[in-house]
Amino acid sequence: MKLSPTLNRPRSPRRGLRAAVVLFTAAVLTAAGLAVASPAQAQTRIAGIDVSNYQGAINWTSVRNSGVQWAYIKATEGTTYKDPRFNTNYPAAHAAGVIRGAYHFARPNSSSGTAQADYFASNGGAWSADGLTLPGAVDLEAPPSGAACYGLTTTQMRTWITDFYNRYKTRTGRDVVIYTTASWWNTCTGSWTGMASKSPLWIAHWGAAAPTLPAGWSSTTWTFWQYTATGSVPGISGNVDRDHFNGARDRLIALANNT
Repeated sequence: MKLSPTLNRPRSPRRGLRAAVVLFTAAVLTAAGLAVASPAQAQTRIAGIDVSNYQGAINWTSVRNSGVQWAYIKATEGTTYKDPRFNTNYPAAHAAGVIRGAYHFARPNSSSGTAQADYFASNGGAWSADGLTLPGAVDLEAPPSGAACYGLTTTQMRTWITDFYNRYKTRTGRDVVIYTTASWWNTCTGSWTGMASKSPLWIAHWGAAAPTLPAGWSSTTWTFWQYTATGSVPGISGNVDRDHFNGARDRLIALANNT
């Protein structure tokens, strides 16, 4: 995922210090056949991507024809930034038959969870039961520079996340999807288990045979898994994040429809 270019931080945290190690590991695992779904897994791991302005112009028909069935598209960050390609990508993905959702890059040090959920819901993160719209997602991870936990204590971070969740649910009627890594979540929330029964998990873990889950979700499972940041898809130039949905298409549609 990419941050706002206005922040002068061109690289995602997951493309930062650990990128070289992760990319090497991913290459090894892919060569061994571990980082890609087997034919059996392909029936229950539905191909998806996540994109932002960083990907440039996207041909969503080509994306859909390649077998990608769903996508998360960056909408907002903090309370001042809206991705400049969101208003193009979001309806274009819908028109191509891609089941899509919006995501918000959290800035817990800049404003409250309530304020950021309001901004997100008002600028692309809303939900409708049209069969092609996933619940919104909040991206919780370290910034590319500065304190990994944004200077918040674990108690303050839990409060921020709870406030975001509550306001988003009030605005949309849906449980917000949480995107994170196991290491960030366990460090910055103090291995909090309080969201696992509420929010679907979108776990980021590159180059692994199976993702490591944060506290709480370890007794359930993941809903989405971002397994690489260097994927390729027809219709998109350059690298793109690739993801799995943990289930068959009828379950993906059920999540979109809240049924």
